[in-house]
Amino acid sequence: MSQSVKLSRRSFMLVPLCLAACKPGESLLKVSGLTMGTTYNVAIADAPRFVSQSDVKTAVDGALATVNQQMSNWDANSEISRFNAQTSTDAQVISAELAEVMTAAETVHLASGGRFDTTLGPVIELWGFGADDHSLSTPNEASLLAAQAKSGHANTLRVTPGALQKTQPDANIYLAAIGKGYGADLVGRALEQLGVHNYLIEIGGDLYASGHNADGTAWQIGIETPEAHGRGVLDVVSVSNVGLASSGDYRNFFEQDGQRYSHLIDPRTGRPVTHNTASTTVLAENAMLADAWATAFHIIGQEEGLVLAEELDLAVLFTQHNANANAHGFTTTASSRFTALTQV
Repeated sequence: MSQSVKLSRRSFMLVPLCLAACKPGESLLKVSGLTMGTTYNVAIADAPRFVSQSDVKTAVDGALATVNQQMSNWDANSEISRFNAQTSTDAQVISAELAEVMTAAETVHLASGGRFDTTLGPVIELWGFGADDHSLSTPNEASLLAAQAKSGHANTLRVTPGALQKTQPDANIYLAAIGKGYGADLVGRALEQLGVHNYLIEIGGDLYASGHNADGTAWQIGIETPEAHGRGVLDVVSVSNVGLASSGDYRNFFEQDGQRYSHLIDPRTGRPVTHNTASTTVLAENAMLADAWATAFHIIGQEEGLVLAEELDLAVLFTQHNANANAHGFTTTASSRFTALTQV
């Protein structure tokens, strides 16, 4: 008899990043809180004298409220939930923020050969990794084929400037693999409007780093070792003016009949990935793209992913399971762009 084991299902996608320890100088202003089913942390270095912690908190919470009101799949009244609930196949005008996210999602979808897909909800739900509290178990072939038929950008959705259109009445969009990154970007814009330029924003592991830290140097970010029951730091990178996100298979998964099934599902097969890549870390011009590409590259895997990263000049660090490697049992391989952006 098979038995399912549920591990760490706090959110749809848990990213393997943590902030490395930094020196909290006198000029470092911090705010934190809860959002999108996870936590957020904002650190500001050399804040202008006229900007108070209260000002920052108000700006941050306002930006996050906008993201949740438009893109939360857990809020039935959000813009994306209302779009999902209606069955019309007419084009629907959407907010500028949602249009920005969906345009980026479509771009990454196409560039990744379909490995990033915001319409994969029926398949994700079937495996038990979605917003609904379904049990984690392997689906039968007929159910999987039916779910795949209701998924896929090309199969269910048309993205046009300022509008979304369903080509199937029951199409659904899930933004968990891009929404937190966009939230970090929107918070950054709010801070810039306050006159703040040196800051680090982290939402559930997705980050945007701007300017310098309290020591006047680039922000130091710790990349977590991809282990299910640990919080070690695999590496530390120095970054500035980039978004950073990671995707991994080691915290959101279940086991059945001795087989491990990750929440990261390949849209081409409708099944969890089976390659040897433990995590991927991406640097991009913003956190939204880093978020989306981290998921895409993890689904692709290192062998094919490294080729694509070099072809598109994208900054990616792949971490592979390797029992004969370092003390952690992992090896890392970086694209040329990743190495260039993280050189001190």
